[in-house]
Amino acid sequence: MSGRGEIDRLVTLLGRLPGLGPRSARRAALALLRQPQARMLPLADALAQAAHAVRTCSQCGNLDTSDPCAICVDPSRDEGLVCVVENVGDLWALERAGVHRGVYQVLGGTLSALSGTGPDDLNVQPLLDRIAAGGVREVILALGATVEGATTMHWLHERLARFDVRISRVGQGVPVGGALDVLDDGTLAAAIMARRPA
Repeated sequence: MSGRGEIDRLVTLLGRLPGLGPRSARRAALALLRQPQARMLPLADALAQAAHAVRTCSQCGNLDTSDPCAICVDPSRDEGLVCVVENVGDLWALERAGVHRGVYQVLGGTLSALSGTGPDDLNVQPLLDRIAAGGVREVILALGATVEGATTMHWLHERLARFDVRISRVGQGVPVGGALDVLDDGTLAAAIMARRPA
């Protein structure tokens, strides 16, 4: 069918986003195309601006328009309490729940032999530097309850054992195999509050 190249490309690109399969991508494309002035053009503008303005925080690994990010420079945050998460989605989930008033360290993944993710692929050095500089009292390991998450927590625990810092992990509420960014706010709050020594 002629004239569908742009539509097919839009559907294909939307379908590559996490959580959107071909059917959802078609519905999203149709909603955008039905109201291009109200939906598509503002979205295109926001995407272009974000692509140029958003960067990775050199201190924690968060995404923001400034480096260091707003969390790292917020004077009301407790810099002595560092929460280690797998990805930015987990950080956003914890911020949405409002249960952590410290700072973060985003690893950018977990150790996985299957996917080829090794220790050098994780964003750990800024955390080690922060602890070595002093002032960090506790590191909360808030990784998912998966085999990869458990392996990464064990590896991190070994790396952090040489420092005089309390190491804890999220407690109840995180199911085995569960990812933090899909849990509800109450479950996340319970997990942070019930953290225990790692």
